[in-house]
Amino acid sequence: MGWLGPTRLHGLFAVYKPPGLHWKHLRDTVEFQLLKGLNSQKQYTPQEHIRFLLGPIEGSEGKELTLTATSVPVLSEHPLVRGPKYKSMKVGVGHRLDIKSSGVLVLGVGHGNKLLTDIYNAHLTKDYTVRGLLGKATDDFSDEGRLIEKTTYDHVTPEKLSRILAVIQGSHQKALVMYSNLDLKTQEAYEMAVKGLIRPMDKSPMLITGIRCLQFAPPEFLLEIQCMHETQQLLRRLVHEIGLELKSAAICTQVRRTRDGVFTLEDALLRTQWDMHSIQKSIQKAAPRIEAELEKCQTVALCPRDPVGQPVY
Repeated sequence: MGWLGPTRLHGLFAVYKPPGLHWKHLRDTVEFQLLKGLNSQKQYTPQEHIRFLLGPIEGSEGKELTLTATSVPVLSEHPLVRGPKYKSMKVGVGHRLDIKSSGVLVLGVGHGNKLLTDIYNAHLTKDYTVRGLLGKATDDFSDEGRLIEKTTYDHVTPEKLSRILAVIQGSHQKALVMYSNLDLKTQEAYEMAVKGLIRPMDKSPMLITGIRCLQFAPPEFLLEIQCMHETQQLLRRLVHEIGLELKSAAICTQVRRTRDGVFTLEDALLRTQWDMHSIQKSIQKAAPRIEAELEKCQTVALCPRDPVGQPVY
C-alpha cells in the first residue's frame, strides 16, 4: 500500500461527505482530482531522431541543394498530440452513505479496492451520531418526509429514554452472540467477549453494540450509536421506534458517521483536501492501522465455534 511511483496509487483513505451530496458524485470528483494530479506531473521528455532534410549547400551562392543530417524532436508522445496519459482510475467506495447523511466515507484506489472487500468481510463496527426530534412522525422517518402524526412529549424524561436504550442494547448484544456462532465455553471466546471483539461470521440484520444519549433537550435529543450491518434508513427507523416506545413519536433530523472501522473524523479529508498530495499522505498514514486491524480479524476468525453453528450457553 501507499505511494509507489507516479503511475501507482494504492490503498485506503477517508473523506468527509457533506449532506446533500451523492456518494457517486463524490467518488467521481475524487477520481477527477487524482487524474488531474497525475497528469500535471512532468512526464514528457522530448526524444530526438535524425532526419535528412533538403537545404542549400553552406557557402554556396547558387541554388544548389543537398541533404543534411538534422536532429529533430519526436512529437508523437507530446501531451498535446496524444492527450493526457492517465484517462481513468478505479476508485472504490466502502460502506456508503445516502444523500441525506454525512460523515466518514472510506474510498479505495488501485489495490485498495481489494482491501475494501477485506474490510467489508471483517464486519467492523461504525459510530454514528443521530439526532432526533420528539412529537412528530413522518412517512420516511426523517424531517423531510410527509407529516403523518403529531404527539405530545412532555412526559418523556432522560431516565425513560435511557431505560429504552438499555433494553435495545441488551437485545442486540444477545443477537450478536447468536450470529457470531461462538462457543462461549472456551477461554478464547471469553477473552474476546471481554475485549468486545465478538463479530458475526456472516451477513446479519443491523446489530447495535452500543447506544447512549449524549444530549437531551426536549423536543431534541442526540444519540451515539455503535453498530454494524446498518443502513442510514434503518437508523432513522430506530429513532421512530424509540419514539413509539416512549409513548410518543420521533423523527430523525440528522445522521452523521463519525467512525468507520479504523477511520475517524480526524482522518476524513475535507473538500479542499481532495487532491493527490493529501490523498497520498492519508493512504500512508492509514496503512499500518489497516494491516493491524485485518490481522486482528484473522485471529477472531480462528476462535473456536460451536460445531452445529450455534453459540453454547
